Amino acid sequence: MKIDSEVACDTRDLFGPFQLGRRTLKNRVVMAPLTRARCRDLVPGPLQAEYYGQRASAGLIVSEGTPISEEGQGYINVPGIWSDAQEAGWRLVTDAVHAGGGVIFSQLWHVGRVSHASLQPDGGQPVSSTNRPAVDKRGQCYILDENGNEAFALPDTPRALGTDEMPRIVEDFANAARRADRAGFDGIELHGANGYLFEQFLNPVLNDRTDAYGGSLENRMRLLMDVVDAVTAVLGRDRVGVRLAPFNRQHDMAEYAGNAETYLAVARALSERGIVYLHMNDNWSTGKSVIPERFLADMRAAFSGAIILAGGNTRERAERLIGAGLIDLAAFGQHFISNPDLVERMRNDWPLTPADRATFYGGGAEGYTDYPTHTA
Repeated sequence: MKIDSEVACDTRDLFGPFQLGRRTLKNRVVMAPLTRARCRDLVPGPLQAEYYGQRASAGLIVSEGTPISEEGQGYINVPGIWSDAQEAGWRLVTDAVHAGGGVIFSQLWHVGRVSHASLQPDGGQPVSSTNRPAVDKRGQCYILDENGNEAFALPDTPRALGTDEMPRIVEDFANAARRADRAGFDGIELHGANGYLFEQFLNPVLNDRTDAYGGSLENRMRLLMDVVDAVTAVLGRDRVGVRLAPFNRQHDMAEYAGNAETYLAVARALSERGIVYLHMNDNWSTGKSVIPERFLADMRAAFSGAIILAGGNTRERAERLIGAGLIDLAAFGQHFISNPDLVERMRNDWPLTPADRATFYGGGAEGYTDYPTHTA
């Protein structure tokens, strides 16, 4: 299924409508997934409904990373989507977004080795493509320490998933997609970025397997493609997106020859499956873009659906890249934290409120639902 944005919308206007599968987005501004760690019982509630509802003027909201299982967790206080209570809690959120005229996809998440025994069922080991731990201190999990305080910590050593466990992982994603559908989400996004489970299989330096999930590029792509096939069977192709992070070294992802070719092959395989969008994360942790614009052009040629780009976006950059046809939708993260009315502020050139990093993770309404809208 090809999404032709020039057909879907008369102009490549950041603030104009865009047809994304069966949903008409009211603009091309996307609220990027943002972990906020405010659900102590792992169940979203009225506070989360208020937070997302405040931001429903975005053309598309992608929810915070939502673990598909207890095993998939890497951070405390993050709402999951494996239980009846969580499913009911997310319905509060989707109802609030839809009441504001918004569209929301659930980001389905398995962190793989970026986890800690304290977060795992029965205090077990995290799982991955490998038994090699992540040791880069720039990528840590979020736990309760021995004193009961919220703290960042290095992940524990994982165990490599057995070949016979792969169907279970696929089914966990399919079950999460079913729950997302029942909870009222308009679609789902598979989190294949930032050094989490799918990328732990894609990276040939980390993936040291000798079975059908290691070695060749086709094998390293297998888990992601199996999950894509499973969730599209549940929801339909036009309700499934995938997030990737080419050239991102987050969570101890090693550099390797053929990085660009790997992601172009992934994009072509996803295009053959007809998913509705590809969401790329341009990690600006070093203060500059890691995705060259020439690579965006290559991905545009490889993938026939809609392309979203997150990371370092400003109104000016978003309009330039959309105008050039390199992307269709522009995602904003931190700006949405402190500007619930971000679309209106950008449209009217109103000043943006800076975000308070001290309230990014944990806590309650402060730094979450108490940021004001602009007063002209």
